[in-house]
Amino acid sequence: MDIFFNDIIVAPATPTGGAIAIVRIEGEGAIALCDRLFRPVSSGRQLSDAKGYTMSYGYIMDGERRVDDVVVSLFRAPHSYTGGDMVEISCHGSAYIVSEIVRLAVEAGARTATAGEFTKRAFLAGKLDLSQAEAVADVIAADSKAALTMADTQLRGAYSAALGSLRAELLHLAAMLELELDFGEEDVEFANREELIGLLNRTEAEIARLKRSFVTGNAIKKGVAVAIVGAPNVGKSTLLNRIVGDERAMVSDIAGTTRDTIEESVAIDGVMFRFIDTAGLHDTDDKLEAMGIERTRKALGEAQIVVEMFDAVGDDFVTPGEEQKLVRVLNKIDLQAGTTLPDGWIGISAKQGAGIEEFLKALRGCVDTSDVMRGEAVVSNSRHHEALLHAEEALQRARSGLNFGLSTDLVAQDVRAVLEAIGTITGEVSNQDILTHIFSKFCIGK
Repeated sequence: MDIFFNDIIVAPATPTGGAIAIVRIEGEGAIALCDRLFRPVSSGRQLSDAKGYTMSYGYIMDGERRVDDVVVSLFRAPHSYTGGDMVEISCHGSAYIVSEIVRLAVEAGARTATAGEFTKRAFLAGKLDLSQAEAVADVIAADSKAALTMADTQLRGAYSAALGSLRAELLHLAAMLELELDFGEEDVEFANREELIGLLNRTEAEIARLKRSFVTGNAIKKGVAVAIVGAPNVGKSTLLNRIVGDERAMVSDIAGTTRDTIEESVAIDGVMFRFIDTAGLHDTDDKLEAMGIERTRKALGEAQIVVEMFDAVGDDFVTPGEEQKLVRVLNKIDLQAGTTLPDGWIGISAKQGAGIEEFLKALRGCVDTSDVMRGEAVVSNSRHHEALLHAEEALQRARSGLNFGLSTDLVAQDVRAVLEAIGTITGEVSNQDILTHIFSKFCIGK
């Protein structure tokens, strides 16, 4: 893997405009390069003479011109994030100062890092497996407690450990089957078929659990989609404005005011929810309004939670999907004193705020985050979900093969397919195209 670390890369690791910014320089010769830019003040010694995990105060110099006062953190290989020599220059957050430091480093022999290249080097050096590397981006993007907890669990290796345990058992199974192939002419069995079927069943059950967790994991990662639906002028936009605390959606007494979906995100008890205000569902000859209604139906199909609003008890018109939760709300209770609510309904006044806390509590109760908060492995990545689907299919073929007495080489082939699918998640099996796609979505400097 050393071939990847011969060049020196540089990039800002933080956004500019804050009080402090960090510029990273990494690769073989990174410390010596930084010595050509850095004039120490506190210790008087060059970075090349300093120990790893130390900090030095001094100046970044452009010849005899002082660019900025900085603190340089030194990390020596292999005890760094990437596994290579690395320095982090903490400077003032001016965009000009950051660009000057990067320019000086490039002129001294570095090149600008590509997106995600630092983390890619960490993966190639064996500091992280591929699922952990992907979790780095998820930690950065996390916008709620649940999303951060889920990403942190993956980053710390709990997800990898669960997959690694499955892979170890499957490797043992594959080894036994391969051994039988080596002695095929002698017609011997090195593994009890019932035990093999039991192992496949246990493995399939765990993969099925991980696959099912994707519904919750992906929703938490992207924000739980909540479609607010109902007849025109029932108060959907007023409810959205009440939830977000702003006049986000236009409100009027004219039916059909909302002609397109409007989306806003709000965190509720550690979970991010994406509220989608929709056009009222009704028959119309207005082409623009009809387009809005069509978008409403699309949003309804993609939502994890459907909030069905009425301003008077009426017939149901929403049938939730298998994976959807339905919350029924009776609005304008301030205008309908003494109204009896059907069982399971929530009475609110979107305009006055009555019942909103109960409503938000009901929404939060629709999302089970107990596995996430316990630190259990939960799938949130579409690539991982697809790999698990392939693994499950191959497992089912292998089990059927054992049940119907298919030849050992065919069963072994299916077991190898399971191993390959799991290996693509953690990186034991990967190709350059996959790596390029994954790390291209990272920010520069990470």
